[in-house]
Formats: sequence, C-alpha cells, structure tokens
Amino acid sequence: MAILTGTRRSQAGWRDYLELTKPRVVLLMLITSLVGMFLATRAGVPWTVLLFGNLGIGLCAGAAAAVNHVVDRRIDSVMARTHKRPLAEGRVSPVAALGFALLLGVAGLALLLAFTNALAAWLTLASLVGYAVIYTGFLKRATPQNIVIGGLAGAAPPLLGWVAVTGQVSAEPLLLVLIIFAWTPPHFWALAIHRKAEYAKVNIPMLPVTHGEHYTKVHILLYTLVLLAVSCMPYAIHMSGPLYLAAAAVLGARFLYWAIALYRDSRPHAAIRTFKFSIWYLFALFIALLVDHYLLLNV
Repeated sequence: MAILTGTRRSQAGWRDYLELTKPRVVLLMLITSLVGMFLATRAGVPWTVLLFGNLGIGLCAGAAAAVNHVVDRRIDSVMARTHKRPLAEGRVSPVAALGFALLLGVAGLALLLAFTNALAAWLTLASLVGYAVIYTGFLKRATPQNIVIGGLAGAAPPLLGWVAVTGQVSAEPLLLVLIIFAWTPPHFWALAIHRKAEYAKVNIPMLPVTHGEHYTKVHILLYTLVLLAVSCMPYAIHMSGPLYLAAAAVLGARFLYWAIALYRDSRPHAAIRTFKFSIWYLFALFIALLVDHYLLLNV
C-alpha cells in the first residue's frame, strides 16, 4: 500500500507492520506470561496452551500496541524517540493500522478461546481495552498519574498466563501482577524525565512536566522501595524459595542504587540508565522465579 505524505511517497513493508506491534515490549510481556504459565502447575504445561496461549496473548498485545500507534501518531511525529514510526512518517495509514489491529485482536482471542479457556480470553480482552482505549485514549492525556492507573493493563500478562493454564484466578498470579504494577512507575518515569522536554512540547501531562523533576525523582525512589518489598512477597507466601529471594534482594538493591543516583543526580545520564536497568531487572526477576520454581520441584 502506497501512502502519500507531502510530496514523498513511501511503501509500507512487513517491517512497518511488525513495528506497529512494539515487538520488544511484547517480548518482555510474553516472558512474564510464560513464567506465569510454568508457575501455575507442578506438571508440565500442555504444549497447545504453551504455544497457542502465548501466541494469543502476544497477538492481542500487538493489537493494543497498533492502536496506540494510531492514537499517538500526532505526538509521535514530534518526539525524537518516535518520529520515525510507521504512522508518524506516513508509511502506514491509520485505517490500515486499525484494520491490522482488529485482525490481530480477533486472531488472538480466537486462539485463546480455542486452546485455553474463556476466562483467559476475557481477561486478555480487558487488558487490551485497558491499554488501547482507557490508557492511550484517555488517561495518557488526562492525568499525570496515567502510568500508575493505566499500568494495571500492562501488568496483566503473568495473570493471563496463569489463568490460561488453570482457568482460575488466585493470589499467586495477582502478586505477580502487583510486582509489575509497582515496577511500572519508576520504569516509565525515569524515561519521562529523560524525555521531559518532548512530553512538554506535545502537552502530555507526564509527572516531570506537571510536578517537576525533583518531585518525580522522590516518587521513583518511593516506588522502588515499594517494589523491593513487594518483590520479596513470593518468598513470604512460600511461592518461591531462597534462590528467588536472593535474586530479588540483589536486583532490588541495584534498582534502589539507580533510584538514589537519579534522586541525587550523582551519575551522568542517570534517568535513561535507570530506565534501561529497569528492563533487565524485570526480565531477570521473572527468570529467577522460574528457575527457583523448578529447583523447588526437584527438592
């Protein structure tokens, strides 16, 4: 499909549609979903659930990301981090992107209904709507607490993976959701500090824009302390063992180090370095949960 932008004609390719799904973000979400599946059972996860359950969750997450591209195309075209996105540069039209999102969403829900269970499908749909409609369409532009309130949708994947296997909600996956929920504000606010001028330019009320950097740094520090405490709770409820507790303590201490460095402005480029570490933190924490789970099974 050729899209005319100004005097330039550009051709949309498969890479443009892949970019619409935010594959790196979806990959991190699928890792947490996968861990949720394995933690849900002492037996093996059926291969159909493992494959098609995660594929369905991933397709729905990609659909939500594509809607995000459509809604944010104006601000994406202004911000340095996003100005080369397919919709911002006109390589993909909004109509084509929405059609693509609809296709992904329907396919993902169909897979979940066919190979997992209805509860997993409905919870995934709720997560899709929460991110694509409630957060992107309303909260992002309405309140500086957008990340806190909207973060619940992004925190859902381990719950979705758990429910895909068990067909029910219990305390353990909700605790995993709580960990990601507590992780989201320090993760994203660090990026928001780094990109403060750009968010101000496009009138997005991120916390550094509305309340200043110092206020945001204090809240990053406070949420990091909350995250450190919450991340130890799987051990407290006997969901995990000493290996996970040690990993949570070490990773949490390192996250706290960066939060303090950001607060004190004691390290160069502390905001973006905190943001980058936070991604590795979540990945490593959930891998530690998975490894610890199988060690406990073999004891």
